[in-house]
Amino acid sequence: MRRPKDKLIAGLDLHSNNVMIGVINQDGKRVAHRKLECDLKEVTEFLAPFKPQLQSMAVESTFNWYWLVDGLRGQGYPIDLANPAKIEQYSGIKHVDDKDDAFHLADLQRLNILPKAHVYDPGLRPVRDLLRRRVGLVHQRTALLLSFKSLYARTTGQRLDLAEAKKMEPKEAPKLYEHPANQLIAQVQAEHIQALDKSISRLEKAVLGCAKEIPFYERLLTIPGIGRILGMTITMEVGDVQRFKTDGDFASYCRMVDARRLSNGKCKADNNQKCGNKYLSWAFVEAANFARRSDEHCRRWYDRKAAKTSKVLATKALGCKLAKAAWHVMARPCSYDEKRVFPELAAQPMKKS
Repeated sequence: MRRPKDKLIAGLDLHSNNVMIGVINQDGKRVAHRKLECDLKEVTEFLAPFKPQLQSMAVESTFNWYWLVDGLRGQGYPIDLANPAKIEQYSGIKHVDDKDDAFHLADLQRLNILPKAHVYDPGLRPVRDLLRRRVGLVHQRTALLLSFKSLYARTTGQRLDLAEAKKMEPKEAPKLYEHPANQLIAQVQAEHIQALDKSISRLEKAVLGCAKEIPFYERLLTIPGIGRILGMTITMEVGDVQRFKTDGDFASYCRMVDARRLSNGKCKADNNQKCGNKYLSWAFVEAANFARRSDEHCRRWYDRKAAKTSKVLATKALGCKLAKAAWHVMARPCSYDEKRVFPELAAQPMKKS
């Protein structure tokens, strides 16, 4: 029997087709558990008797957490999202199942040592995910364009310009080849490329309106290498910039810092290189590539770094600088200032071309 005034904590082990719920009291004693279908009504019916005493809840940040966290928060349940990359797994235990995982989450929450993940604004989350789907469509279009160029090079021995391939109309593509099979392949690929162009453009227009409403979007465009698409990506992926206390924290989240564990000057292991946001990582690498071609200060700094290390490391290092600059632009009401980003270069006179 549990005491009437016991404060309870719940852990939820979420899977693609079921959710295991474990409830404990403040002493860590297991009170109840149940495996349920991924149905909000079933979950709330099970939790209803415990609701007045539920102090907090925790669920892992799996791929399908939206419906559960948003649904429970909407009904007044105090639920936190756990960061699975930072949760220490069981070790030395013979048998662990979903029930143990659920109670483990509850215990971490009870002891106030649960590593928590950020719950993105539910109102903006669908727009952010829309932009992520755009990235997927861009990758599909790139793969088709490369295949289109490859077919031309394989059959003619000539090189097809990428810009020309992008602009080619489906009815013009078959004229490049004599064989009917090649003509059909070229026409189908050109049709798919054209259809993807239209879909990507529609998604961009839908996202742009929401991104413009966020105050720091316009300030991001002052940073070299960041244009409309990258500005939208960074704006929508960051959400609440105040969750990053320093520019270093933000650069780490963007995967712009080295992930290694050193001891006595020797590399002992690689830390979790996937910890962070892969979309922001892509955005700042792209920004670095654009910036070194368009901005004099970025180009000079990149050239010096590449001469000492390599082009890959120099690009990542420049991306790190741009990420830190982006944090200052977003967290404070200011625009980009190259003298603060590159103080060692700002003092040197620019060479005349």
